[in-house]
Amino acid sequence: MPTVDGSADVVVLGAGPAGLVLANLLLARGVDCVVLERAELDHLHARARAGFLAANTVRILERHGLADGLRRRGHTHSTCEFRTEDGRFQLDYSALGRGEVHTVYPQQDLVEDLLAHYLAAGGRISFGTEAVAVRGADGAEPSVSVRTADGRPGRWRARYVAGCDGRHGAARRSIPDHSVRRFRRDHDVTWLGLLAEAPPSLDAVGYAVHERGFAGHMARTSALTRYYLQCERGTPADSWSDERIWDELDLRMGAKEYGPLRRGRIVQRSVIGLESDVLEPLRYGALFLAGDAASLISPSAAKGANLAVLEAELLAHALIDDLTRKDPVGVESYSARCLARIWSAQEFSHWMIELLHSASGRDDASRFLNRTRRSRMAALRTSRSQQDWFAERYVGV
Repeated sequence: MPTVDGSADVVVLGAGPAGLVLANLLLARGVDCVVLERAELDHLHARARAGFLAANTVRILERHGLADGLRRRGHTHSTCEFRTEDGRFQLDYSALGRGEVHTVYPQQDLVEDLLAHYLAAGGRISFGTEAVAVRGADGAEPSVSVRTADGRPGRWRARYVAGCDGRHGAARRSIPDHSVRRFRRDHDVTWLGLLAEAPPSLDAVGYAVHERGFAGHMARTSALTRYYLQCERGTPADSWSDERIWDELDLRMGAKEYGPLRRGRIVQRSVIGLESDVLEPLRYGALFLAGDAASLISPSAAKGANLAVLEAELLAHALIDDLTRKDPVGVESYSARCLARIWSAQEFSHWMIELLHSASGRDDASRFLNRTRRSRMAALRTSRSQQDWFAERYVGV
């Protein structure tokens, strides 16, 4: 069986937001690069993920000519609503903090835009190519061992490898345990992630805290809405009927008090265990990590894709400086610069998890935690300084 071999100055693993932003920026500056993507093109376009882009993420994309699609089809969003046992309230975060907003734009649409831009500029990408291992990253001849969808082995030689292939990808697996520190937190919270063929029911992102568990509402388009329902660990994604899902959403989001939800067919389901983890450092020799390969963050504060784009820009500048001007400052400082932002995002995500989830036990510790959560929510409802702090952290990275 013939092998598949190639070479590039930078081999990028993964065609998500991090990998494609990085590849576009490298290509624009004349750096020889290739993207290796495990999935086929059709699957890549259908892979629905997050859809909230922070203001700084939009600025990065605009700065590099990558924002045409989101400017045409995305829409800004500036309000979130909390529903609790003490009533409901809204925060217009565009009027708080730094006065910034989110842009709602489905991640699969952003990926499609980035890919089209990259290919139109002559970029190289190999679909159906699984990275098996990164070899020799700590030496003079780094390479990536690959396997194609039809089973052919191969190797890509590189000067640098950018691991943008997720938490379980080859980049992470290829770093020796003794070379990194791994920080992990299981938040002991599970969500059903749901995509409904239904118009949004709120003019805001909705967060409902209920004794039966958290419920969330996030508009995607005029005809699609993302919902989340806290469930017991081990719940299969298909174990709840559509009717049960809508009844539970109505209950937790207070439909009797605040108005019914617009119902529709549930077209996508997934089970999401809220976990966080970080690797330090984000570099092993010629191998760099970005996106979910660098850190996994819970979806409670919509930071994952935004961190990925930020890291991609920092890594692109670092590699361009080293490859075109022999300036190693950027590659040497990349990990520390990213980690400062990652840990800030992790801290806020953890704060949001504690804000949105009631302790389920009836012991003294659970009652104490629930009282402190209600106090935190009360401060967010009434304190302008707390609201400004929230707005800045909610939209920022």
